[in-house]
Amino acid sequence: MANQQLIKGSLSTIILHLLKTSGEMYGYEITQKVKQLTSDEIKLTEGALYPTLHKLEAEGTLTTESRKVDGRVRKYYKLTERGKKATAERMQELEAFLMNMQRVMGFNLKLS
Repeated sequence: MANQQLIKGSLSTIILHLLKTSGEMYGYEITQKVKQLTSDEIKLTEGALYPTLHKLEAEGTLTTESRKVDGRVRKYYKLTERGKKATAERMQELEAFLMNMQRVMGFNLKLS
């Protein structure tokens, strides 16, 4: 139901925020957490998630660690110090954007 363009534009911010709150996560775990938090309204595809994760890693905002779990190798993602700063900046930008959208559209969201 959610607009894919809005999700695509927000995906890196979503990932950074989840990693900030969770410490570390692997890709499938990220997709499932987003589904859970949005009551299945937002479903991330691998085709959107992994290129974004790789881009964030290339930018130096994420680091990875591979671990063998139940006979399978999982790649865990974790914020770097640079990533923690980027997350704080993105969250401030998102809050300012949402506040401006409220003004323009005339509705009122409660931001925490």
